[in-house]
Amino acid sequence: MPERPEPIRTSLFELFKIGPGPSSSHTMGPMRAAGMFLAEARGLPAESRSRAARLTVRLYGSLAATGRGHATDRAVAAGLLGFAPEDCPPDVLTRLDLSPRACHALDLGDARVPFGPADIDFDELTPVQGHPNTLDFILGDELSRELLRRRYTSPGGGFVDDGRAREAERPDPPHPYASMTGLRAALEASGLALHELLLANESALTGASVADIEERLNRVKEVMLDCTTRGLAAQGPLPGPIGLQRKAREIMERTRKRRHQAERFMLTLSAFALAASEENAAGHVIVTAPTAGAAGVVPAVLRICKEIKKLPRRALRQGLLAAGAVGMLARRQASISGAEVGCQGEVGVASAMAAALAAAAHGLSAGCVENAAESALEHHLGLVCDPVKGYVQIPCIERNSMGAIKAYNAFLLASAVPQGHHVVSLDRALLAMRDIGRDISPKYRETSRGGLAEWVDAAPGGGD
Repeated sequence: MPERPEPIRTSLFELFKIGPGPSSSHTMGPMRAAGMFLAEARGLPAESRSRAARLTVRLYGSLAATGRGHATDRAVAAGLLGFAPEDCPPDVLTRLDLSPRACHALDLGDARVPFGPADIDFDELTPVQGHPNTLDFILGDELSRELLRRRYTSPGGGFVDDGRAREAERPDPPHPYASMTGLRAALEASGLALHELLLANESALTGASVADIEERLNRVKEVMLDCTTRGLAAQGPLPGPIGLQRKAREIMERTRKRRHQAERFMLTLSAFALAASEENAAGHVIVTAPTAGAAGVVPAVLRICKEIKKLPRRALRQGLLAAGAVGMLARRQASISGAEVGCQGEVGVASAMAAALAAAAHGLSAGCVENAAESALEHHLGLVCDPVKGYVQIPCIERNSMGAIKAYNAFLLASAVPQGHHVVSLDRALLAMRDIGRDISPKYRETSRGGLAEWVDAAPGGGD
């Protein structure tokens, strides 16, 4: 008999991470990896700590190719200084001094090891096996003899893999599943509603009460809504050499003057997505859903459901649960990393999550939730990741807007199409995304060497 796949043991709040943009794989992940290395270095024997004198960080693959535009060096330095994504100041990356002469210190308790920008190496030449978002940390003595070396990968969504299967250490959930097919079977066997099953699993995996989980979901919701509010209030150019102007605020102001209700609705949804995505591009606090680069899609649909559709908090929480399930399935069966499968794994998955959110929040069946998610994902298949100059701005910000529009349309289609008429399952769409991602040329996977990144001169006056 074939072995049963390991059930998903990921917590919802490992997917919905609160922290600074502009990239979960290039910013949050490396910051967490640096924090993990710092903790392990502090745990070395006192004799080893006393000999520590040198620190080197090497970035490979996409982290090396686009890390400067994604603030990866700043994120690494912040993590080595003890900052964590979930509780760092919102402006920690922008105010961190990484000028050529800057000198910081790795605090090991009874020893301090100096490091600066020159100790963070963007190695674009050395190939690495496995995931392209790979980084090494090496602590050495005065003679460059290694005291501690660790390799981490940052596979998207702020997750970090250090080669240790921590997820497997958790207990089996009461309603195990590893695919949408498995989730449908678990729903049928338990007789539970989708949100009830997901709450039961989260409680068993983390030990948190349902009330605690709901409160944390409320917190995620408020941070998502807050980033759209901040984005709608802000104006001026975004950080970096492109000089891209924020436009969410102006679009929202012009939207109010539109005569046609349908146009106002679409522009409002777009403005919400642009606002959150612009906040991410500015390096401000957002929620990964599933990543930072795609962090405008779910908040936009969430705010529409709250303010335009007037859905209650309970319905919004149920929507977030469904969105989280889709994100975890995508991570398990394919990828949520632009460096691995292109933007279909980021904005495409975000659109699927947002479609599921809208369907679940409106009380549709689990089958309709799946259909909505599949439709949204299906029409992002093949989407490449080609950030201009390595910054999460062009085409990333407007892609969030397009992802939100597709998400809402997918929800509407799922709510109107008769049951039994939907042919493609979410599992099939995810596997298709995985295979397409493997076939996409590496230059279209977050390296800024192909697509718009190669052909667009990011001068003022362009479409973005």
